[in-house]
Order: sequence, then C-alpha cells, then structure tokens
Amino acid sequence: MSQANKVFSPTLGLVDATMIVSGSMIGSGIFIVSADIVRNVGSAGWLIAVWLLTGFMTLVAALSYGELSAMFPKAGGQYVYLKESYNPLIGFLYGWSFFSVIQTGTIAAVGVAFSKFAAYLWPILSEDNKLIQFQTGVNSCGQPAFFSVSAAQVVAIVLIILLTYSNTKGVKGGKWIQNVFTSTKLLSLFGLIVAGFVAFNPQVWEQNWAYAWSAAKMSLVNNCNPQLGFNIAPIAGASLIGGIAAAMVGSVFSSDAWNNVTFIAGEIKNPQKNIGLSLFLGTLIVTLIYVLANLVYLSVLPLNDLAHAEKDRVAVAAATVIFGSIGTKIMAIMIMVATFGCNNGLILAGARVYYTMAQDKLFFKKAATLNRNNVPEWALWVQCLVAAILCLSGKYGDLLDMVSFIVVIFYVLTILGIFILRKKQPHLPRPYKAFGYPYLPAMYLLMGTAFCILLMVYKPEFTWPGLIITLLGIPLYYIAVANKAKTE
Repeated sequence: MSQANKVFSPTLGLVDATMIVSGSMIGSGIFIVSADIVRNVGSAGWLIAVWLLTGFMTLVAALSYGELSAMFPKAGGQYVYLKESYNPLIGFLYGWSFFSVIQTGTIAAVGVAFSKFAAYLWPILSEDNKLIQFQTGVNSCGQPAFFSVSAAQVVAIVLIILLTYSNTKGVKGGKWIQNVFTSTKLLSLFGLIVAGFVAFNPQVWEQNWAYAWSAAKMSLVNNCNPQLGFNIAPIAGASLIGGIAAAMVGSVFSSDAWNNVTFIAGEIKNPQKNIGLSLFLGTLIVTLIYVLANLVYLSVLPLNDLAHAEKDRVAVAAATVIFGSIGTKIMAIMIMVATFGCNNGLILAGARVYYTMAQDKLFFKKAATLNRNNVPEWALWVQCLVAAILCLSGKYGDLLDMVSFIVVIFYVLTILGIFILRKKQPHLPRPYKAFGYPYLPAMYLLMGTAFCILLMVYKPEFTWPGLIITLLGIPLYYIAVANKAKTE
C-alpha cells in the first residue's frame, strides 16, 4: 500500500484517550497564571470563581463536543466539525489559526517552560544564559532592545525535535510516553495538593478570605520600572466583569487543548463512545485538580505573595513553603514532567489536523501521507519547524496572549455548529447527543461570546492581532482552492 493510500490504525483505548485529554491540558499554566489572575481580580473568592467559571465552560464544551465526535469519528476533529457545520473556508481558517498560532505557539511556550524550570536543576540552561545577542534598537521605555537566543530556547527546540522524532515512530510510542508522563504528573499534583493541605496555615487562610469578594485591580505604578510596585484600585460593576474576562485569559489557556483527542479520532478504538467519554473524564479530572491547587496556594501563601511571586512562579513559591528549601527542586521536576507530557500530546495530535487539511488539498500535499508507521511524519516535521521558529522569535508569549481569544471564538462557532447540524443534517446518526441540549450548549455560546466581546473592549492587545492572523487565512484559502482546481 502506498503512503498516500494508508489509513490510521485504531490502537488507543479509553484510558489512552483520557490521558491525552488531561495530559494535553496540564502544562505550565496551573503553576504560573494564578498570579496574573489575582492581579486582575484582587481577591481569593474571585480567584477561585475564575477557575470554576473556566472549568464549567470547559466541561460544557467537552460534553457538547461528544455529539460532534460521535457524528464524525475521523482524524481532524474540530477542523472537520467546522467544515461540516459551515463550509470549507471556516474549517480552513481554524486549521490556519491552529497551525500559525494555536498549536505551534503552545508547543513553543510549553517547551520553553520545560527548559526554564530545568534551569533550577542545571543553571546553565537558564533563559538568562544568552548564547547569541545583539541590539536591535530601543523599546518603549527608551531602553536597549535585543534579539537574543538563550540556552532555554535551544533546550526547548531540542525537546520539540526529540518528541517529534518519537512520534514519527508510531502512535504506540507516543501513547506510552503520554500515559507514563500524564500518570506521573497527575499523581505529583495530587501529592502537592495533599502536602499543601497538610501544611495548611490557618492565619494565611483567614487573612486571604477576610475580604473574599472585595475585587481590586493591581497594576504597575510604572511599566518601565517594576521596582516601584503596584497600585491597588477597587473594581466593581463593568470594571469587575472586564477584570474577570482579563483574568480568564490565563485560566482559559491553562484549560485549553482538551479537544486534541478529537484530532486523532482515526486512531481511537470505538471512537463514537470513547472520544466523548474521554473528553468528559479528562476535563473533569483537570478542573478538580486546578481548583484544588489554587485552594492550596491560598492556604500557604498570603494573597500579596501570590500576586507578586517571582516571575509569576506561584507553584514554586508554594512548594518552598510546603517542602522547605528543597521545594524549588521538587516543583521544577514536577513542571518538567508536566510540560514534557503536555508537549508530547500536543505534538502527537496537532499533525493530524494538517493531515486532514492536506487530504482536502488545502495544505501542503506531503502532509497527506502516512509513513510506514502509519503516522503523518511530514506534517509532524513541518509543525516542529514552525514551533522551533516561534521559540527563536521570542514572540511566543505574545502569540499565546492571542490564543485564548482565538480559541474561544472557534469553540463558540463549533458548538453553534451543533444547532446548525441538527437542522442541516437531522437524519445523520448521533450515537451520543450533547448533554443538556439545548440549554448547556446555549449557555456556553452566551458565556464564550461575552468573554470575547469583553476582551475586545478591555484587552484589545489580545484580540486584534489574533484576528488579523486568522483573517490572513482568507487569501491563503483561495490560493489553495485555485491550486486545487489546477490539479483536478
């Protein structure tokens, strides 16, 4: 059988699929983003509310996706759902955004997070160790601006190459890595949570919850001189709603990638049943862990320390309190395990989207082939290349700020697709139907739309650049269609 005619082999069971869901979700976010959330909402109650709200949205979306995954149990996932619900252009715009920002940017950021925390064990790998550096001008504060390549970026690229190579050898190897590392990080996080509650500090807890719902915005007195500290301004009404939306940028990013399992539907046994169930189990497990982890932070760290943790490394600050001086190394190992497993899941799943787009002749032709191990090797390597470039650019952080906005837009469109397909293709078999339809999916549509609108108002720097990158896909689509017409 030629490479172009090969098909995926279903080798992944329910446990494997659940591990991919939870493993892809848990990266570096839960260890870091709570600091920024506190700076946006300023209280313990609103910190937990942001995580609960994000968890609720994620669970509702996962339960809704179950219907789509049962209807279209093939590789490509969300790209296929959007194409079937709307038209090939909308599907392509998602695939383009996925390739240019969402998946590759996340792979880059998670890779750099791995190397940053590896530097706690081996300081030579630090982001402060500049291997190449030259001045490119001045920044907005009038200070010299540099292009640099750090040891952390190089390690991130080596990690991405290593995991890409591993995944070219077949899905069984990727499955083994995913199961081992996801199990390890789940057990480690549960261990941290248990140890945190053992180290529970009643005084810190009471202090943090004394004004649980007194929301406030913490902003730097001078962006060019962080040493001057923060202003704290109470917020309420519209400002509070805007603050919640801004805070959710971090929690939504930390909870994203749960849908990666839908991209590999062609390699899952009994996908009509197992994909929907794995989405529910994986997102539920991670949501519970995230809420419990934040309760641990609040039980050992004063709110001010949580908001101003060094480089936002909240989990490191908490681990130092819980375990003493060795806490930093324990947390570094935990985060290395978490990011390693997370990136494996992202790399494994992402290439399947490009494979499906190429099958539709809307992506590079070579991405439509499977190697002798029945995996899209060429698609894996082109994904690796883009992720590596984003690592070197130093702009992956800016790209990730856009991810939450773009991701939620496409989630809203996809869940709206459930309503469209019920009208458009009512007789199509639906082995599983969206839980709580139409009420829960409609609730997600309202919440997701409100989130995106609020970000456009209160955080435009997160929205317009992402929209522009997405819309650049329109001319690319018509170029691809024209090329397709020439070859047919």
